[in-house]
Amino acid sequence: MLTISNLDVFYGQSHILRQVDLHVNPGQIVCLIGRNGVGKTTLLKTIIGLLTPSQGEIIFQDRSILPLPPYARVRLGLGYVPQGREIFPRLTVRENLILGFEAMGGTKIDRQTALEEVFDLFPVLASMENRMGGDLSGGQQQQLAIARALLGAPKLLMLDEPTQGIQPSIVLEIEAAVRRIVAERGIGILLVEQHLHFVKQADYYYAMQKGGIVASGSTGELTNAVIQEYLAV
Repeated sequence: MLTISNLDVFYGQSHILRQVDLHVNPGQIVCLIGRNGVGKTTLLKTIIGLLTPSQGEIIFQDRSILPLPPYARVRLGLGYVPQGREIFPRLTVRENLILGFEAMGGTKIDRQTALEEVFDLFPVLASMENRMGGDLSGGQQQQLAIARALLGAPKLLMLDEPTQGIQPSIVLEIEAAVRRIVAERGIGILLVEQHLHFVKQADYYYAMQKGGIVASGSTGELTNAVIQEYLAV
C-alpha cells in the first residue's frame, strides 16, 4: 500500500530525514516511535505532500505520489490527522465533519450513512453535533479530527500523536476506535505515538533516531531495551 524508499528531507541546511525506508500494508497498524525532534512529524508531512524530499520515493497504491499536491494525495486515499488536531473551533461538530467530505472531490456517497458510521465509532460526537468545536475537550476534539478524516474514505490513515494531552479513559476509546477502523474497513494506519500501551496495539514498529530508522520489527517483540533507548515515556 505505502512504500517509502531512501527518503531524504532538508529544512534549509538541516538534514532532517536520512535515507528512510518504511512500508505499510492494508489492514496493518504501523507505529513510528522515537523521542521528540527525531523526524517523525516531518515524515508524515512529507508523505502527505506538505514537504518536498531532496531524494527518495513514495509509492502509494502502486504509483509514485511525489508529483502530486496534497489535495490529490488525499483524493487518492491518504488521510492525515496532524498533531494538535486542527479542528475548526468556530464551526459546529457537524460542520467540521461535513468538511471531511471535501476530500472526496465530488465523489457521490451517502453522506448520512457515513456520518452515522463515525457517530457509531465516536458516540460522544453525536450528542454534541451542534456544539462548537472549540467547546469540546481535547479528547473530544481528537475524536472529531479522526472522524473528519474518516469521512474522506482514506485507504491509509496517518495519525500524529493522537493521545497527546488526553485523559486515559479517552485514550482507551481512541485505541478501540482505531482497532475497529482497521478490522471493519481494512485500511492501513501509520501512527506516531509515545503512549506505550497504544504503541503495543500496532502490528509493527519503526524506531527513529536523528532522522533515520534505527530499529524495526513486530510490536510483539518490542524489547525493553528498544523502549528505553528510543521511546520517550
